Amino acid sequence: MNIATKIRAITVAALPVLALAVVLLTGSPLRADEGMFTFDHVPVEAIKKAYGFQPDQAWLNKVQLGSIRLAGGCSASIVSAHGLVLSNHHCARACLDELSSATQDMNEIGFYAKTEADERRCPSYEADQLVAITDVTDQVAKATKGLSGEAFAKAEKAAESEIEKSCDTGSEIRCDVVSLYDGGVYNLYKYKRYQDVRLVWVPEEAIAFFGGDPDNFTFPRYDLDGSLLRIYVDGQPMTTDNYFPFSKVPVKEGDLAFVSGNPGGTSRQMTAAQLRFDRDVVLPWRIALFSEMRGILTELRTKDPELARVATAPLFGIENSLKAFKGMHKALTTGSLIADREKQEAELTAPGANAETRAEAAKATKSIADAVAQYRGTYIRAAILERSRSLASSLLSRNLVLLRYGIETQKPDAERLAEYRAASLPAVKQRILVNEPVNDELTATQIGFWLNRVREELGADDPAIRIILGKAAPYELAKELVATTTLKTAEARKALLDGGSAAIAASNDPLLVFLRRVEPLMRAARLASENGYEAVVKENAAVLTKARFAVYGTSIPPDATFSPRLSYGKVASYVSDGKTIQPITNFGGAFDRATGHFPFNLPDSWVKAEASIDKTEPLNFVTTNDIIGGNSGSPILNSKAELIGLIFDGNIDSLGGDYGYDGAVNRAVGVSAVGLRYALATIYHADRIARELQGAK
Repeated sequence: MNIATKIRAITVAALPVLALAVVLLTGSPLRADEGMFTFDHVPVEAIKKAYGFQPDQAWLNKVQLGSIRLAGGCSASIVSAHGLVLSNHHCARACLDELSSATQDMNEIGFYAKTEADERRCPSYEADQLVAITDVTDQVAKATKGLSGEAFAKAEKAAESEIEKSCDTGSEIRCDVVSLYDGGVYNLYKYKRYQDVRLVWVPEEAIAFFGGDPDNFTFPRYDLDGSLLRIYVDGQPMTTDNYFPFSKVPVKEGDLAFVSGNPGGTSRQMTAAQLRFDRDVVLPWRIALFSEMRGILTELRTKDPELARVATAPLFGIENSLKAFKGMHKALTTGSLIADREKQEAELTAPGANAETRAEAAKATKSIADAVAQYRGTYIRAAILERSRSLASSLLSRNLVLLRYGIETQKPDAERLAEYRAASLPAVKQRILVNEPVNDELTATQIGFWLNRVREELGADDPAIRIILGKAAPYELAKELVATTTLKTAEARKALLDGGSAAIAASNDPLLVFLRRVEPLMRAARLASENGYEAVVKENAAVLTKARFAVYGTSIPPDATFSPRLSYGKVASYVSDGKTIQPITNFGGAFDRATGHFPFNLPDSWVKAEASIDKTEPLNFVTTNDIIGGNSGSPILNSKAELIGLIFDGNIDSLGGDYGYDGAVNRAVGVSAVGLRYALATIYHADRIARELQGAK
């Protein structure tokens, strides 16, 4: 049966449990504990077979509604009846940066709101709660039938726009059409949107990121990478019955664990040709780019304490991404992923049952391979101009969003860039109006680096370079733009935003003038990629999805799309380099590992509390749950839907998870819920919050 036929209009209020069951066929390529499953397609029978527990509909409803997506790229969960939300310290970093100053670095010192009145709003934060899923595959398929390339892409966008508009009923609702199985299935995800999110507690960075980059993506770990936020509705704390109480029982090896979060993106449906392209072109290019930026930021941090402070966040992001890219590249160069994918493609296209479907799959595989071959000549242009522009500072990125807001809102909804459709505009406006302090030297360095790399990648004789730089040197132009722009503050951008498209278009601010001449080049590179490559892949990937269903059944979950997913697994040790890694660490391990020097320095709060700490209390643990970037902040739950932990990382073996999963060594790394509550009470004396987590207010 086609999966699109099985999955129809679904809400958390009404759905037969049997409709969720997935029949795992003998030929399924899934491994034990593999999969990031959509909430309308959870393999309840497989979970029961593996662990003796079968989630019922009430359990699934509670987990779906208790889980939160932070629109900036993280996951979270509701942990009290009054809207207290748990996520990671690094997921609260943007809020901390927005609230910090040269004299008060909240990343370094942490924060605790002793009273409700002290809870501070995170200006750019949006919390989304999934309330309904509806299959809209037939509507999109009808609109795109018989089309290819640019015509397919335009028709797809128009159909998605129409579907989202029919769903959206106000600024408190967010509706996203999500493409699953690379276009084989389209679902409409309806969220309740909360844009008043406030900071309640966050520990010091020294313990949240204890071990720094050397320990990143490793285990054992000793980090308290957590944060507590709160959702407000109409100026008052949210009231809800859908939350996860903290478990009072420490985890032990073998315990069943569920992770409910928003994995950002995987490439497990890619063809072998696409994997080879990532191995040979995409990842080496990204590694070189991010390595250079890492060196520049590292050197910049040595110049003075303020630069050290403001450059920490972008450096953290660069180092985290760089390590991930290297892990992904290693998975493609040393493992059997590409060979396995080639074998699977041979199975899909070999003579046998469903001959017509297999022939179509062979044709689709070749079409994607041909598109990849052509893409090799255009990838770098789109990558450096459009996809890597975030490296050029939040100031440039925020004002580009402002410029595009003015351009896109003048068009019919169906013709806009996807992120500027009506359903997404509240989040776009919120991003524009973040009042983040701007450090001129850091910002000029970031923009100058980007401009320099654009010239290097395109070549000095490319006509676009004359448009972008004129006769200026990259770093000189960057310094001039940062020194002369008046759009560094939220107030200045708000004045233009309030004036609408006409005011934005009429502004002669130097940064906007620069972006006006560069934006058409960025747009052209993006559309060439979307229409010439991505549309071809999506069109043909839908054919391959049909073939996979015919051969393997519907047991294979779709690739991650930064939309809500559920994975299952267990607390488990593993073997690395011939050594068995035990799955649970404790507070004593943190003190044993501490050297007093960065990045193995414990904060003063921990040093002062050492004598009163029970060092046997659990701190971190690992599970076999299948996760990826975007799962940061995800709750780890037991069969009672109690919180047993908080995802904050994966081990080094999990970095290949973008392309595949190996349950023998892939591990998700989490903070113990018992340990987190113990630290709140014993080290941080956050009595108000400790009481709330116990059910009081």
